This record gives sequence, structure tokens and C-alpha cells, in this order.
Amino acid sequence: MTYPWKNWDKALFAEVAERHWPGAEPVLPRLSSAANHGRLWFAVAAGVAATGGRSGRRAAARGLGSLALASLTVNTAGKGAVRRSRPILDTVPVIRRLHRQPITSSFPSGHAASAAAFAAGMAIESPRWGLVIAPLAASVAFSRIYTGVHYPSDVVAGAALGLGAAVVVRALVPPAPGRPEPGADAQVPSLPEGRGLHVVVNSASGPPPLLSAPVDRIGAALPEASVGECTEDDDLLEMLEKAASAAVEQGGALGVCGGDGTVCLATAVALRHRLPLAVFPGGTRNHFALDLGLETVEDTAKAVAAGRAANVDVARHTSLDSPYSESAPFLNTFSIGSYPELVRVRERWSRRVGSWPASVLAAVHVLRTCEPVDIEVNGRPRSVWLIFAGNCRYSSVGLAPVRRRDLNDGVLDVRIVDGGPFARTRLLGAALTGVLTRSPVYTSATVRRLRLRLPGEGVHLAYDGEVAPAPGELLLDKVPGGLVVYRG
Repeated sequence: MTYPWKNWDKALFAEVAERHWPGAEPVLPRLSSAANHGRLWFAVAAGVAATGGRSGRRAAARGLGSLALASLTVNTAGKGAVRRSRPILDTVPVIRRLHRQPITSSFPSGHAASAAAFAAGMAIESPRWGLVIAPLAASVAFSRIYTGVHYPSDVVAGAALGLGAAVVVRALVPPAPGRPEPGADAQVPSLPEGRGLHVVVNSASGPPPLLSAPVDRIGAALPEASVGECTEDDDLLEMLEKAASAAVEQGGALGVCGGDGTVCLATAVALRHRLPLAVFPGGTRNHFALDLGLETVEDTAKAVAAGRAANVDVARHTSLDSPYSESAPFLNTFSIGSYPELVRVRERWSRRVGSWPASVLAAVHVLRTCEPVDIEVNGRPRSVWLIFAGNCRYSSVGLAPVRRRDLNDGVLDVRIVDGGPFARTRLLGAALTGVLTRSPVYTSATVRRLRLRLPGEGVHLAYDGEVAPAPGELLLDKVPGGLVVYRG
């Protein structure tokens, strides 16, 4: 039986082979060979991850995941299901031919599948990076026809499989949510080139920089800003106070570069001096900066120069043991129970093995050793494994979720894991099976105030990654829209 499409397929292949493509001969054969076994895409992913910030790392990981699924599909089901001979090379100029000719089935094109999957995966996570990679992916796919190793239909089918793989990966692992709404717009001074901005960079916070140091990047983006570096030998609070005083005199703003704990300390200083705060991401996780739409130092620099800012909520915890106790702000999360212990163990091990391995080891340690805490919640006695309170409502489900859509909703997102017989096992099982919200040991609510009383001693609390001894009685509440902060 003769299939009409095969005639068109071979005719189009012959048309490509016979036509002269200016500038293609020294490029496309090399490009085609570079993509063997995904080497080209692994190199591109490494470059994007190193230079593209958090969004670049996410895009690179999704691109490689999509490529892996596409390659697996092509090399198992695809080439085994359809046996098709490679094109005859008589019409293909010798200068275009590959040094090593493939011997597997021509249908479908594995190179086209990998190229399409990688580019589509990148685009799903970051349209900007997808747009950059798309021409390269298209060139690799076309090079397979140009060099004579595939018919056009092989390439089209491979590209379709690659796109399908990216869609499947998207369904299994949805992309990060879009940019949140930080809060109501605020009137702040625009500071062209950073004039009037005083920044303190906590160099002890976060991993070592891959390229240039944050101090240099801030100085390059905002050349007129005053940038000071705080080392382990310096007093961070003292440096922030001096920077804030100078900013008040010039009618400018306070800037801080570091992790969430550093930003939390700078928030208290900014509130005391009634200054807008510019947050430059420089820690390990940077949850608050990300929720502001600030993924890089350059993002914050653009917001400062444009005067783009918002009012955001500030949560706070206040000890009720003494009438003279001051409130301590937190911008992200507060917890009592297993999480503070996890943070303590993670910080002890992170300098030896790195942040993420330390997090895993700490989680295993806490699951094995942590015991419930006796506590009163709004006057009601409870035995709890964890109390979590988030500044504003979190969109994700879990014991300690990390993403928010609105930073000015006026509520605390409270999640409690009760103790009791087999609570740890039941909780772990519920989390693994995806029914956490229906577990009898897990409850959640949104409130504006929360009063806690701890009859026992030796209990710790954690807020924005910092750990401290818990007082006997404390109050959690909010200052709605209390902080003015530059946003993306």
C-alpha cells in the first residue's frame, strides 16, 4: 500500500537537500552533533541556572525534566513501534553529512523531541527563557533534515512528542504561581541611581555568590547608593541603625541584602525610623523577596529607581510575661514545636554538608525524636506537634507552606498539628497520600489574633528562620499595611 504523504515527505527532503543554505554548512552539522545525548541542552541548562537567578534555575530544571521524559518515550516506545529506514544520502552534499551516521529507526527524531521538550519546558516555567531557547531548538530540529539523517515527518513527529512530554511534566509538576499582589501601592521617593539609599549587605547570609558579590552588583546597578558590608565580626543591628539614620537625613530609604532573618531585623529598624525598605535577595531562600516579585538584585534596583512600592502587613509576636516587653515583627512565618527544632538542627549541620542536605537530615532527626508540646491556644489546652502561623494567607497546602498571593490581607494563616497516639505516623501518611487537609490531627484557620500560653519550660519558637526561647505567654497579631517596601 502506498501512502501519499510519504511522497510529499521525500519530495520535501529532496528540496532541502538540493537547496543552498547560505551560512548553514559550517554551523548546522556541528550543532546537530553537539545535541547528541542531550549534551547541548545540559550545557545550556547549566548556563541558564548559573546566570538566570531563581526563575532560570526553575526553567532549567523543568526543561531537563521534559527532555528526560521525551527521550525515554522516543527510545522505548517510539523507535520500537515504527521501523523506518534512514533517508538515502545521494542528494545530500558530502560537506553536510555527519561523520557518524545513526543506525536506529529514522522515525521519530530523538533530537527534535529533545529540542522541543527542552524549549517547551523552559517556556512553561519562564516564557522569556523559552523565547531565547526556541530558535536554537528549531535549528537543531532542522539540522536533522539538513544533514540527511531524518525525513521532515520524522522531525515533526519527534517535536510533537517533545511538546507532549513538556505538557505531561507540567501536569505532574505545575509551574510556580505568577507574580503575587504585594498590597496597595504606596507613595515613596524614586531614587535614581540609588541616590539617598543606604544598604547593609549581610555577607554571612546565604550561599557564596556564583558570580559577582552582592555588594558589587548593587553598586553597579545603583552607583550612587551607599552600600556597607556586614561581616561576622560586625554588629548587624548597629549597622542597620546607622544606615537608617543616614537615610532619614537624606529623605531616602533603607536597603538590606540577606536572607529572611536579616530582612526581619531590618524591618524592625525601618518601622522605628518610618522608612521605606528595599529588599535585595541574598539569602538561601528569600521567601519575602520572592513574594514581592524580586528575584534578583537587579529587580530591586529597578523598583528603587522607579519608586515602585507597596504597603504590606507586618505580623508580630509579643511576650505577655512583662508589661515592658517589645513586639518582635515577622514577615513570613512563626512556629512552635517541631519546626523550631528542625531549624536548630539544620543550622548546626548546614555549614558541614550544605543547606539542602542539612534540611533533609534535620527532618529525619525531628521525625524520630520530636515530642508534642503542651500549650494553651486562646485558653484551650492542647498537646501539639506543631503550631504554624503565617503572615497573610498562604496558597499552598502543607505543614509550613511557602507561597502567598496577597501580602496585605490582614490575617494570620494558622495551621496546627495535634499530638496524641501515633500522630507522627498518621501525619506522615496523610502528607504522603495527599489527604493532609482531611487528617484529624491537622487543622487550619485564618485569624487576626492568637494568644498562646506555654505551661512548660525549654520550648523554643522560630520566626523567619530565627530561633529563640519561647516566653510563658505571648500574643500574635498584625499591623495591616504597616511596612512600605519596594516591589517588583
